Amino acid sequence: MPLPFLTADRTYDQAADDLPLPYDDRDRWRRPYRPGPWRVGAAALLLLLASYVLFAGVIIGLTGTPSSAGTALVIGVLLVAAALRLLRVGVWVSARGLRRVAFFSTRTVAWGQIVSVRTVQQPVRWLGLPRTVQGQALVLSSRGRTSEDLPLMTTHGADFLARSQAFDRAADTVEAWAGEYREG
Repeated sequence: MPLPFLTADRTYDQAADDLPLPYDDRDRWRRPYRPGPWRVGAAALLLLLASYVLFAGVIIGLTGTPSSAGTALVIGVLLVAAALRLLRVGVWVSARGLRRVAFFSTRTVAWGQIVSVRTVQQPVRWLGLPRTVQGQALVLSSRGRTSEDLPLMTTHGADFLARSQAFDRAADTVEAWAGEYREG
């Protein structure tokens, strides 16, 4: 079963340098980078845990009460859903706008509302934890947002930790989408 949200389009890797946006169908939401090993590893561990819980639910169902088996099965399904949501977290772009998918929320900003998308050097959170380190962040400034700029992705996030070239390529791609659609 193909999982299109797990990989970025392969056409980006094979495209020429003079084509910053090599996608044919620009109305489809797509992530311009691959999920990082930390994100994929955490999702794999959640799926491993879910398999144990679901197997335990089947055993409990055969030997125990149906309510206990149902509880174990619900927990297993929630773990699978959490792993799939974790894999969808990131920045997505299309001709309609830019979408930042977090674990519990999704925020979509139309290209007309975006003032700027730029890479800045600033303290960033390490793997989303409270500890901050010096790094780079791709930040979004939009109309109607009075607080500080929204960080879309960072060099120390789950997708780009120890992958600075991947961060640079993804940031350049998002900036190219923003440059094309803000002007057009």
